[in-house]
Amino acid sequence: MNNDLKTECLELLKDGHLAGRIDRRTFLTGLVLLGVAPHLGPRTARAADGQLVVTNWGGDAVGAFEAALTGSYAEQQGIAVKIDGSGPTKGAMKAQFEGGAVSWDVCDADPGATKSLGEAGMIEPIDYKVVDREKVQAGFAYEYSVANYFLSYVIAYDAKQFGDNPPKSWADFWNVEKYPGKRSLYKWMSGCMEAALLADGVPMDQLYPLDEERAIRKLNEIKPHIVSFWDSGAESQQLMRDGEASMALMWHTRANLVEKDTGGAVSWTYAQGVLAPSGWAVIKGNPAGSARAMDFIRYCQDPARQVDLLRTLGCGPTNPLAHDLVPADLKRLDCSSAENMSQQVLMDMDWYSARGDQALEKYLAMTAS
Repeated sequence: MNNDLKTECLELLKDGHLAGRIDRRTFLTGLVLLGVAPHLGPRTARAADGQLVVTNWGGDAVGAFEAALTGSYAEQQGIAVKIDGSGPTKGAMKAQFEGGAVSWDVCDADPGATKSLGEAGMIEPIDYKVVDREKVQAGFAYEYSVANYFLSYVIAYDAKQFGDNPPKSWADFWNVEKYPGKRSLYKWMSGCMEAALLADGVPMDQLYPLDEERAIRKLNEIKPHIVSFWDSGAESQQLMRDGEASMALMWHTRANLVEKDTGGAVSWTYAQGVLAPSGWAVIKGNPAGSARAMDFIRYCQDPARQVDLLRTLGCGPTNPLAHDLVPADLKRLDCSSAENMSQQVLMDMDWYSARGDQALEKYLAMTAS
């Protein structure tokens, strides 16, 4: 193998491992096959000096984060800030820690996942001497993450087909006779079991703890009508934009973008939405160091910056002071406002931390059967 090809293969191998796509055993085997000593060393897994790596869920979120948060922080601090949009799943964060090859400094992650990883010693506790608890809605300053924005799992629908009588509940989503067409749900379960139980008549204030077996039975009813279990926000947008699905469970941020892209041909509703926080988290051993990561999190708590993120991506603010800064034309997008929260149920992150892994196994088995 010539040196250029060897170098290219090594970089692909390293990138895949750092992103969590390649496990440690495969990574080390690849190094041996390439004739490279299988030793990462303390520097190879580190970001370049003066650089911060923030990871989110890709697509439109990359540019939105840059415009609202990372661009101004980079300018203020005189450092490079890179956004990795490959998605900080629980498995990817765990793989980076266990592989001794952490490449992400700040993760836009699920608080339920980071709680369980933190209890296993993989996530840094949030330093509340730097991060301000008072700048987070009460109840969302966790030990291993701090809420950075809210999003809602909502019903997006074909407004051309159903505009005169739009769906108003998850029972309507399940009703393919009244609302014909294909459906789409999230591959990674969040919001889907809640939707199934609400469709089956469980009251919003009695959802948790989720009845997993009942939810799976209800999901099996709609499964023949599922065109795809979407894996990314971008994929969910495309399914609705291209008309492959007449309804989809989507993040409200992406549903709003599709509504704009289609000139209103696709719309969405907060009715029985599932409101969830995302959270900033820091994997232990992050390249830029814990202090730098916590400083970035502190920076993002500014209410005006959170309104900027609402404007660029539609994410609901977690700083209570931000709601008064939201202009009239963005009120609909502010999923965490008192008015919009009143239509929704709040996702129980403690349940996800305690039962999420086991429930996800059942959910994935359902999708694969």
